[in-house]
Amino acid sequence: EQEHKLYLEEAVLERKIPETDLRQLVELPPGLGYHEWLASHTIDFFQHINLVYGTIAEFCTMSGCSDMSGPATRPYLWFDEKGKKVRVAAPQYIDYVMTFTQKTINDETIFPTKFENDFPVSFESIVKKIHRLLFHVIAHLYHSHFRELVLLSLHAHLNCIFAHFTLFNERYRLIDEKETEILHDLVLALRLHPEDRERRAAAELQLQQQKLLSGCDGEDGTSALAGDDGDCLRHCSSENATGRASPAVGSTPDAAVMAADDPQSAQTRLEQHPPSALASSCVSSSNSNAANTTPFISPDLTDTRP
Repeated sequence: EQEHKLYLEEAVLERKIPETDLRQLVELPPGLGYHEWLASHTIDFFQHINLVYGTIAEFCTMSGCSDMSGPATRPYLWFDEKGKKVRVAAPQYIDYVMTFTQKTINDETIFPTKFENDFPVSFESIVKKIHRLLFHVIAHLYHSHFRELVLLSLHAHLNCIFAHFTLFNERYRLIDEKETEILHDLVLALRLHPEDRERRAAAELQLQQQKLLSGCDGEDGTSALAGDDGDCLRHCSSENATGRASPAVGSTPDAAVMAADDPQSAQTRLEQHPPSALASSCVSSSNSNAANTTPFISPDLTDTRP
């Protein structure tokens, strides 16, 4: 059975920064060091992803999310202190990710804050590992907890974080495409690539012309498509680019507004796809359980996923 992906529904595809070309925001400003740019974005992405996860942490339980997975049930395994892959529940995996990231960005030898300290030679590889782990958390949020985020009106904030995170990682090639392919359909749905919109518009225009030409073959010479409400050409306007001084993802999340031209609200769509019973699995003490059951294991910074 094909997986239903609520996050691809048109009513919940809005972002917190509409009409803004996020691709302009990821370009390295003149005079700023490359490693400094990576560091500031990595810290911001960690803080925002951690913030969003914290809003639904009570729904991510050891029993309800016994495996750490993303869309298409993509499994994510942790590396123990011996470098062996181990299967852990989602809340435990995410606790490992957040603890490891927090410890790393607070390490002055890796993320220096003093002018006289330099970034280590391995800094970029460390950043790549952090971003890969943060992507796993994003993938799990979309796969297992997007419904709760919609009910909390935080889905647009997550979409904005994902858009910024994706464009930044594509620009500097921090995450392998094999990792990110499971959310490629969301990249297309959010129309993050203007060239994709242009190709789509050109293809729709060509299809429309073909239909009009093939439809003018009736006995009375009129178009067979006259009055047909089938496929219509969608005009995709390019987003207005604005400057931004800070690499921060956005402001504190607030209530999102549904697309004005969409006939159905997110709530209506949720009613069409009612959630499974959450009472048995949504235990508010899951965070404390996750933090106390297994000690933090620091992964090898040099390991890579095959």
